Amino acid sequence: MKILIVLTSHDKLGNTGKPTGFWLEEFAAPYYVFKDAGAEIVLASPKGGQPPLDPKSDAPDAQTEMTQRFKNDAESQALLANTRTLDEVSSEDFDAVFYPGGHGPLWDLSGNPTSISLIESFIKAGKPVGAVCHAPAALIEVRGEDGEYLVKGKQVTGFTNTEEAGVQLTDVVPFLLEEKLKEIGGDYSKGPDWSSYVQVDGLLVTGQNPASSEEAARALLKLMNAV
Repeated sequence: MKILIVLTSHDKLGNTGKPTGFWLEEFAAPYYVFKDAGAEIVLASPKGGQPPLDPKSDAPDAQTEMTQRFKNDAESQALLANTRTLDEVSSEDFDAVFYPGGHGPLWDLSGNPTSISLIESFIKAGKPVGAVCHAPAALIEVRGEDGEYLVKGKQVTGFTNTEEAGVQLTDVVPFLLEEKLKEIGGDYSKGPDWSSYVQVDGLLVTGQNPASSEEAARALLKLMNAV
């Protein structure tokens, strides 16, 4: 069992002058869910190398059992520091792909041609695709084999308008993920803000927010076993 995890390389929060990147919990929880299930894990990002970490996700109040485990895991930290570039990986070599969130993906994965082609090739090969929080942004330009948007008519979720308002970034982000998923025909639904909420439809797994990352990863594993 081999799983690809794709992280953002984007480190600037719009024009605020503040940093962003991937959200630590959304990487750490799926990483250890997959690792503990015996999966071989490969990490990739648009630029390769060390992906930027959203510093807010490293704050004391954002820590979880999984993030603490990662902080004590030198081997996994070294793996994260040396991600492959997206053009170095192929769906042929993996059984599934998972995209952690953080605000970064809104900028560099939402319209990334290499990422789009990668996701399309996973779907075409009948292999599951997972994305959590802001990472469903990576799905918005992806097309299914019928030429329609991949999410059209599918049950999906992602970071909500009210959660974005809660972190006061509604006017900073390039688009509101909830609105965009609805706009392109996704059957969008959500749970209470900041609580775990996951949707599974066909080969697609989406999670709403950081609290959803572990459940989304387990749903992806379940799909892999069923495919």
